[in-house]
Amino acid sequence: MTRTVPPQLLRPRALLPGDLVVIASLSGPLHAVYEPDLERAVVVLERMGFRVRRAPLLRAGRQRWWSAARPAEIAEELNVLLRDPEVRAIVAHDGGQTALGYLDLIDFEAVVADPKPILGYSDISLLHLVLYARTGLVGFHADVATPGLGGHWQRASTARQAVLERLYLRLLTGGEAIGALPVTPSWECWRAGRAEGPLIGGVINRIVLAQATPYALPLERFDGAVLFWEEMGGQAAYVWSNLQVLRHCGILDRISGMVVGVPHEIDGLGTPGDESPTLREIVLDVLGDRDIPVLGNVEFGHAGPNLPMPVGVRAQLDAGQRTLSLLEPAVVVSQADFSSAARPEG
Repeated sequence: MTRTVPPQLLRPRALLPGDLVVIASLSGPLHAVYEPDLERAVVVLERMGFRVRRAPLLRAGRQRWWSAARPAEIAEELNVLLRDPEVRAIVAHDGGQTALGYLDLIDFEAVVADPKPILGYSDISLLHLVLYARTGLVGFHADVATPGLGGHWQRASTARQAVLERLYLRLLTGGEAIGALPVTPSWECWRAGRAEGPLIGGVINRIVLAQATPYALPLERFDGAVLFWEEMGGQAAYVWSNLQVLRHCGILDRISGMVVGVPHEIDGLGTPGDESPTLREIVLDVLGDRDIPVLGNVEFGHAGPNLPMPVGVRAQLDAGQRTLSLLEPAVVVSQADFSSAARPEG
């Protein structure tokens, strides 16, 4: 039996001042009421030093069922952006329910030929996982544009906004490892210990769905990984069930650590002392005697401004000390970039 050799980690080229960032409807539509949030997201990206453009499907009122367009139309637009050398990064406008419809239409060769950062969470988790599986591309599980940069960020304190802006800018433009992500009092040690390995994850239901497709990550890609996940909506029992799927398919036996995001709008979660279980109790129940560190209530996902979690990048977790550090850069800085940036015009 021939064993498939996994692709090496594929880091996008680091962004430069003035690079073009495109906001695109990679899943759900733009509703007119959120147009101001999208405009605020553009301001955030421009303040970081980038040019910003909207992809054609990102128009208020442009909708087909629960999507911005038919899956084939979204895939066609995504592929155009992947092939366009002027486009240096793609930011999802929002999540949704559409990525499953076009996984088989993505131009993977274009990703390999010109890797670029793709930012987003929620349904965009599927893109990160599938692109990582097929090409090795580092996916940026980070804030989407409209409800994220233009929404949650605007409701955060000025100090928090500044922290996030500097963090995103370093991650997208720097050739050095970020190191420790900024910790807050919400982080909780659910099981002490240390682990080191590549970050793999997203919304837990999308991890499960991705593994049910032909684009699934081979199980050996989870060996030693730090699994990060979050969830929003639904029932606490659904979270328990999805974790059971990860147990049955062997993922929980392979990972070295787990990081759990802040839960959002999940019915049936209790507080300590209630009859209903807490998220910590659910996680530890399914893990059983697997002695891996677990860090809980970390700020990524639907509950608010996201700390970026670059898929595939090696991380170090110390749950007892409540730290999570990125040990590798997420992008590549080339000498050619420096030369062209420094070259005088005319």
